[in-house]
Amino acid sequence: MKRRDALKNIGLAAGFTIAAPSLLSIFQSCTTNTETWVPKFLTPNEKTVLTDLVDIILPKTASTPAASEVNVPQFIDKYIDEVLSIEDQAITRTAFERLIATLKPNETTPIDQLTEDNYTAILDRYLLVKGDIDIEREENPEAKSMTQSEFLGQLKWLTITGYRNSEQVGENILVYDPIPSAYYSGDLQELTGGKAYSL
Repeated sequence: MKRRDALKNIGLAAGFTIAAPSLLSIFQSCTTNTETWVPKFLTPNEKTVLTDLVDIILPKTASTPAASEVNVPQFIDKYIDEVLSIEDQAITRTAFERLIATLKPNETTPIDQLTEDNYTAILDRYLLVKGDIDIEREENPEAKSMTQSEFLGQLKWLTITGYRNSEQVGENILVYDPIPSAYYSGDLQELTGGKAYSL
């Protein structure tokens, strides 16, 4: 398998299906307040960047909490620490370092002085949608590191996964049926008001 294909399969989302049974315990153990939480894998700068990023990907609205309010950063940190291999953790660390270097307007800018505009500019530039080409990967298809686009895509996927599977979202926002006893087919809008079912 080419390195390019392998990199698409590794990283943050690679072990998800393999580790699915243990993920429930990871979700359930993420109950610490974001401000007092001490990460197991992430550095303090990575913690700040990840928390800000997930809240831009899934911000607070009038009817839904922000990603950080349902402990998505804690979930991602635990996932990296407990599920990823040492090699994939090293790839993730390098990706975080490159992301932080790209985010900072200059080398001396403190992380806590980054603005929402800094984060939005990076997401607009590197977060690809279906059909977009990852120019960084095209230029260096055999590179061992993740591109900015690959890394941000993985973070986005994990953010959405952590959010949807959090207790607060699963029970209060999505359609929650703790003891499913019937199978319904039909229009989702009619059955649940357009809401997806919680896991």
